[in-house]
Amino acid sequence: MLIITSDNIPGRNIQVLGLVKGNVVQSKNIGRDIMAGLKTIAGGEIKSYTQMLAEAREIATSRMIQEAQALGADAIISMRFAGSPVMDGAADIIAYGTAVKML
Repeated sequence: MLIITSDNIPGRNIQVLGLVKGNVVQSKNIGRDIMAGLKTIAGGEIKSYTQMLAEAREIATSRMIQEAQALGADAIISMRFAGSPVMDGAADIIAYGTAVKML
């Protein structure tokens, strides 16, 4: 599955199939939340949250691809991520784009 952030596929005609999306609410366990809290005092990267968000993006992307495949898509154009906090230590991540068939 081709996934791109541009609005078209250079040199290809496309048929738009529709919006596809995948989302996940991801959190870490209490032990990692405590360690992350301590890290905010010292400063620097909170690697457990970086890993949590990377995992969430992978899950959301996979779910988006599944929706696109169900529509018979060859590609997803205009792909984007968005996220928002749900509560302390948890984030909602959505991957979305336009499913297309290359002609």
